[in-house]
Amino acid sequence: ARKTPDPPRDPAIRVLMMPRDTNAHGTIFGGIILSHIDQAGAVETYRHGCRKVVTVAMDEVEFHAPVRVGDLVSFYTEVVKRGRTSIRVCVTVEAEGRTHPAVKVTEAHVTYVNLDDEGRPAPIPAEDPVA
Repeated sequence: ARKTPDPPRDPAIRVLMMPRDTNAHGTIFGGIILSHIDQAGAVETYRHGCRKVVTVAMDEVEFHAPVRVGDLVSFYTEVVKRGRTSIRVCVTVEAEGRTHPAVKVTEAHVTYVNLDDEGRPAPIPAEDPVA
């Protein structure tokens, strides 16, 4: 039987790595990737009704493959836990280049707290406004 292909995934963000983001070894700084993980996770929270969030935790991040200048890096997101005022997002990072297919670079779980206009924890809306 023929396997049904996986449905296409849309990344929360996609970034082309530039020379300014490299370390002394010619690969992309891990901190640059961490920053994009944080941004991608925040984008996912917006899809679930949050409008102002702060990052409270990011679990251990282990890099499995280097990212190089010119790589197109995709940050895929999925909510893994939703509390009253907090939301935990899994961010999976993949990089593809001119000379290599997409490879998984790393994955992280990031926890955010939804805030009100005064900066206090606020309930996350019960219904997802964006499917």
